[in-house]
Amino acid sequence: MIRRQEEFENAIKTILDIIGEDGTREGLLKTPHRVFKAYQHMTEGYWKNPNDVLNEALFESDNNQMVLIKDIEFYSMCEHHLLPIIGRAHVAYIPNGKVVGLSKIPRMVEVFARRLQIQEQLTEQIAKAIDDVIAPKGVGVVIQARHMCMEMRGIEKTHSTTTTSALRGMFLKSDTRKEFFDIINAPQANRF
Repeated sequence: MIRRQEEFENAIKTILDIIGEDGTREGLLKTPHRVFKAYQHMTEGYWKNPNDVLNEALFESDNNQMVLIKDIEFYSMCEHHLLPIIGRAHVAYIPNGKVVGLSKIPRMVEVFARRLQIQEQLTEQIAKAIDDVIAPKGVGVVIQARHMCMEMRGIEKTHSTTTTSALRGMFLKSDTRKEFFDIINAPQANRF
């Protein structure tokens, strides 16, 4: 949890003043508190341990085929400009005697996404957590995201997407890598 709430809210009041706004007008009176609550939510990943999330539902299994959770939506914030990163993560692993509860992978993605990030680091953090906790035969993570620091300012390119990947173990083999990328790039069939 963000501490020093009063100090945080005063900093927002100062920002409003510096950009030329009247922080005492009706529409802005509660803005410092709202921003505090928003940042408290958007940065809650600092107070959670992704390894604990994965360890909550670790099970023995004979499965040795790829487990893939595709299109995990996430929202993060660029550590350079404090602007949104909006994306999807595709996370796969090949079990080595253990599987993790399916909902734990998106929860773990959220833990890392709710920290100030760069996409390259986010991708690596997710892969490392799965590798460390599940100890699979291989891990594959691909993230595709839009960066508001590129769309709202700077170069202002609104249709660009950044893709990053982290591959470990069996995902470094060309056949496994190809299967992984074929699945995540396949057109969506009718949803259930």
